[in-house]
Amino acid sequence: MVEYLSLFVAAYLTAAISGAAGFGGALLLLPLLVSSIGVSQAIPLLTIAQLIGNFSRAGFGFKQIQWQPVGLFLLGAVPLSIVGAHAFVNLPELIATRAIGVAIFAFVTLKHFNILTFKNNRVLLVVGGGLVGFLSGLVGSAGPLGAAIFLSLGLPPVAYIASEAVTALVMHSVKTVIYQGFIEFERGFWLLAVLMGGAMVLGTWSAKRIVERLPSETFQQLVTLLLLAVSGYMVVHG
Repeated sequence: MVEYLSLFVAAYLTAAISGAAGFGGALLLLPLLVSSIGVSQAIPLLTIAQLIGNFSRAGFGFKQIQWQPVGLFLLGAVPLSIVGAHAFVNLPELIATRAIGVAIFAFVTLKHFNILTFKNNRVLLVVGGGLVGFLSGLVGSAGPLGAAIFLSLGLPPVAYIASEAVTALVMHSVKTVIYQGFIEFERGFWLLAVLMGGAMVLGTWSAKRIVERLPSETFQQLVTLLLLAVSGYMVVHG
C-alpha cells in the first residue's frame, strides 16, 4: 500500500512537470519504477501511464492542436516506434539514452541560432518523428527530443503541449500493443497502471492552469533551459 501511494504521488508530480514543460515525466518516473518493480515491467507500465497522461494533455488543449505537423511527425514516428519496441523486447540498448541527450542538445542549439527549423519543413518533421519513434520504443520515452522538435515550431504554450502530446499518445498506444504480445505482466500491473494514470490526469490538469498564465516567450525560454539541463544529465549519466 505504501509503495502504491508513493508511486501515485510520484506520478502526479511528474505529470505536473511534463504537463507544464511538455516532457520530463518519464525521465523522473522511470528510475523509481525500475527500483520498485524491475525494468521489464517498468518500461511497459511507464508506457501505459504516459498513454493516459498524454491523453489528458491532448484533451485539455484539444482546440489548439496543430494537426499538420502532428500528422507529418507521426508519419515517421509510428513505423519506427514499432521497430524500437521490438528492439527493446529482444535487445535493450542503454547507450540510446546518451544518444537522445546529444540529439536534444543539438536540436536546441540549432534552433537557438536559427540554423535548423522544423517549421514548414515536412521532410525534417517526418525524419525527426522517425528518430523519436525508434528511440521511444527502445528506451521507453524520447519525450525531450520530441519536445525539442515541436518547440522549434514556435507554437503557443498550450498548442505546443497538446500537439506534442498527440504524437506521444499514438506512439505509446502502438508500443502498448507490442509489449502485451511479448511480456507477461505481473499481478497488480493493470491496477497500478490505472492508479498512476489517474494521478497523471490530475497532475496535467494542475499544470495547465499554470501554463495558460505564462507569456509565450517566457514559456519558450524556460522550456529551452530545461531541455538543455535534461540533455546534459542524459549524456553524463545515461
